[in-house]
Amino acid sequence: MSEERGKGATILATLRSRISGGEYRPGHHLPPQRALADEFEVSRDTIQRVLEELKTEGWIESRQGSGSRVRAALPIHLTTQAQAAPGRIALGPFVARAFAQPVVELDVFTFTSESLDTHIRVQAEAIRNGQIPAPERIALRILLPSDTVELPYPRARLAQESATAGVQELDRILQVRTREIIRRHTSSLRNALRNLRTDGLVGNVSVKVCEVPLVPTHKLYLRRGVEGLLGPYKIVERTILMDDDTEIGAWDVLGLGATLTRLANDEGDPNAVGSVFMQSWQDWFDSCWHRYDLP
Repeated sequence: MSEERGKGATILATLRSRISGGEYRPGHHLPPQRALADEFEVSRDTIQRVLEELKTEGWIESRQGSGSRVRAALPIHLTTQAQAAPGRIALGPFVARAFAQPVVELDVFTFTSESLDTHIRVQAEAIRNGQIPAPERIALRILLPSDTVELPYPRARLAQESATAGVQELDRILQVRTREIIRRHTSSLRNALRNLRTDGLVGNVSVKVCEVPLVPTHKLYLRRGVEGLLGPYKIVERTILMDDDTEIGAWDVLGLGATLTRLANDEGDPNAVGSVFMQSWQDWFDSCWHRYDLP
């Protein structure tokens, strides 16, 4: 049973990737639970837990007797429209534009790297399948919260007067779970890119992760000197489903619901809003990297 529960995270990541990659399109139904259980060789209970997590995260909606289908209006960064104008934007097209260049350079500050992992793996798979040309070089730098800092979220959602040792234990469990999510997705995207080099598809691949004593209140994605995305994390109430089937009501942040704003560098005007945005946030990122990326 514990082995099957461990497969849940893999199934969850796979279904997220299929949705973001367009295999399961908005408004369309997912395969029946029994078909998914057969495909992944797990019980329907495991599939039900995964689908409930997808529903909580905003990927799908379900009605009794009608199965599960991909939401018609996905969270802003999951849409596949290649929007290029300033304003609200999607993460998928942003990453795709980066991978359309001979040299891919991305600087990222995020909470768990879960969203980035999904879209990186979509691009890596597209390179493997020959759907897009392989870049000459990939350089990715990620700033993540260090294990030394106490995370303000997720936290058990209980009345303040009920703050007891039991609540503290729930908080500890949630913190451990979050740290595992960070490690899992960081490892996943690192392996996806490094395997491109190992398999001879991309000659030069560099994936560097720097842990900083900061907890992001926003997510930041930068294509050096070109364009950037910035989006605040919104604190929400939600129920977190644990691997042992227990449920914990919590205050949490969901990157899937973050509204991303895009601004692009204007090479002809260093005082333009986009140019100032890019320069100031790139300077901030570089200062953190040089301060905390210690040998």
